[in-house]
Amino acid sequence: MRMRGGWESPDKVPYGNCLPDWGQYHPPVFVDKAIITVRAGAGGAGAVSFRREKYEPKGGPDGGNGGDGGNVIVQAEEGMSTLYDFRHQRLWAAQNGENGGRKQCSGLAGKDLIIQLPPGTLIFNTVTQQLVHDLKPGDRVVIAKGGKGGWGNEHFKTSTNQTPRSADPGTPGEEFNLRLELKLIADVGIVGKPNAGKSTLLAALTSATPKIANYPFTTLSPQLGVAELDGTRRLVLADIPGLIEGASQGAGLGHDFLRHIERTRILVHLLDLVPEDGSDPAENYRVIRQELAGHSEALAEKREIIVFNKLDLIPDEKERAAAIKKLCRELKLRADKDVLTISGAARMGLKELLERLWKELHPVATDDGWAKS
Repeated sequence: MRMRGGWESPDKVPYGNCLPDWGQYHPPVFVDKAIITVRAGAGGAGAVSFRREKYEPKGGPDGGNGGDGGNVIVQAEEGMSTLYDFRHQRLWAAQNGENGGRKQCSGLAGKDLIIQLPPGTLIFNTVTQQLVHDLKPGDRVVIAKGGKGGWGNEHFKTSTNQTPRSADPGTPGEEFNLRLELKLIADVGIVGKPNAGKSTLLAALTSATPKIANYPFTTLSPQLGVAELDGTRRLVLADIPGLIEGASQGAGLGHDFLRHIERTRILVHLLDLVPEDGSDPAENYRVIRQELAGHSEALAEKREIIVFNKLDLIPDEKERAAAIKKLCRELKLRADKDVLTISGAARMGLKELLERLWKELHPVATDDGWAKS
């Protein structure tokens, strides 16, 4: 499961929070907000008609009914992970019903319009600000109902009104202005500072192909991938753009994407054991935890697996063990229980990581009612 398209980076990208000039490069295709107007089809008008046949020059009314207007339906589409299609098309309208005809012929109903959206899309009414629907996988919901077709004059004939000369015009379809907000649905969210190795890890665990390079904010949008443990077990992972201090207040790129972590069931907090910028891994961990808490209390309380990355950059086993022990001591963690050690680039410890994630997400119930991982 991967997003369509991608962002091409130049050979050299400005360091820091400055983004490149989009006029020179392809823009990112990830869009997680959009404003659209949905308009259901109007009902067709009923017809005013009278039979004019041989030997019946003054036949009775035979005007047909108008057809119903088409509905606007939203449908969760597996594999979609962006609202890019709604960036340039504002109006989404279903077909109107046809007008009624002679000889009691009813007009055809308008065709429904089906809008495909990524699972996890929140649909808000922009006028009332109310949540209309939270789109789950497999959902198919009528979001705007089509208008009813009008009655033809044949419907209004009575013993006292044998030549009705009026018909119903049909009713308009519902029309709403909607705000779409996407919160990606994934089992696992990978968080960490820029250059912690999140994209490399996602590429190593899944078939996703995120852009990977050695500069801050390589990842400009969340990336999804599916990790296959075996023929029957799989995990959906999301690589969330790197967070920096102040992200929950709008700094850097992380602010716009923090909400995507809310849908994940567990977090992988990736720590670079030997940051190239010389920063302290323990302090990097505290900064990310602070930003998660600053965004929401629920996010800060989400289950977390702490993973030390880039073991391959410390080839000496004694030095590696010392670095792990030092970081565990600073974070008050137990090296044998609280952390996992891997190298995404060298594909070290990845199987253990996936198995740990699976056990955390699918605990096995014991006879005494307790769940164990």
